Amino acid sequence: MPIGFYGTSASYILYFLLIMLIPLWAQFKVRSTYERYKKVRTKSGLTGKEVAEIIMQANGITGVEVIKGEDELSDHYDPTKDVVVLSPIVYSQPTVASVAIAAHEVGHVIQDKVADYKPMRWRHSLVPLANIGGNLSTILILVGFMLTGLIGQFGYTVAWIGVGFMLFAVLFQVVTLPVEFDASKRALEQVVDLNIVDEQEHRHCKKVLTAAALTYVAAALVALMEMLRFIFILLSSNRD
Repeated sequence: MPIGFYGTSASYILYFLLIMLIPLWAQFKVRSTYERYKKVRTKSGLTGKEVAEIIMQANGITGVEVIKGEDELSDHYDPTKDVVVLSPIVYSQPTVASVAIAAHEVGHVIQDKVADYKPMRWRHSLVPLANIGGNLSTILILVGFMLTGLIGQFGYTVAWIGVGFMLFAVLFQVVTLPVEFDASKRALEQVVDLNIVDEQEHRHCKKVLTAAALTYVAAALVALMEMLRFIFILLSSNRD
């Protein structure tokens, strides 16, 4: 069997449909949920910026600035600069989506500044390796596939090195899952404990954060599927 061939044509079609549709479905869920709850105003009237500052103050966190970003759904916490970046609507409008997203990002701040949350440290340490893996792995695998037809076993070795680099990117995606789930858990606890939302708004916040979590699950699943696909190809081709 020539290297690069794996399964039937139907299997290939199904596989590529899955790796395209899973992320698209996750993005659709995030977008539709966000669009729904960015229009639902909270009774407290607190903007995302205010929510972030209230939660940090309640947890004794100082020195972390809340700033307005430029793009929609670009919200993130940057531990290297001690800033929480909130997208324009989240930053300035008092909606359920704003509360949920701002509280989630501050959940990461709590992980970093208060809880010393180990998975967050692991994810941060994996960033350089994940970047290298994401940039080099597919190139090395494809070069390895091409070299097998010319110089045999050396090509397989190059391809396996590429799979090794890909592993770092997959590990990053997998470690990201508990980090994101934990940040959402902390966010939901904070907005209740500090009376930022009522019971109904809490349920709505949970829907926003659950939809957001799907994107991380989808990314991890697709990354794992891709790595396993290349492993199966290499194992099958090497036997032949």
